[in-house]
Amino acid sequence: MPAQSYSEAELQAAVTALGDPERLRDAEALVASVAPALQKLLAEALASGGWFEDSHQAAVAAATGKPEEEERIAAIRTLLAEETRIGMMIGVAVGWALAEELRDNNEKENQR
Repeated sequence: MPAQSYSEAELQAAVTALGDPERLRDAEALVASVAPALQKLLAEALASGGWFEDSHQAAVAAATGKPEEEERIAAIRTLLAEETRIGMMIGVAVGWALAEELRDNNEKENQR
């Protein structure tokens, strides 16, 4: 079954809805039991994408090797922000695929 497509407005509305603290808590509770498996998927995706290989090590060395403390702090903050964005994007992709897998499995069960 092809993946569902959504308009930009639908995606924005869904992201806004998840901003509700109660809905976010509900989503966190849903994934808490599978967090270790999801963490493993994220680590595998990051590793297979080369995110934590030579370029990562070089970025860490460059950030921590800045001569001035303010420069080091700024470089480390930037590196952390970039890694957070990458992790978030992969996490969203995994979550999206997980939702589609659950939907597909539910549809198969309902067809039986």
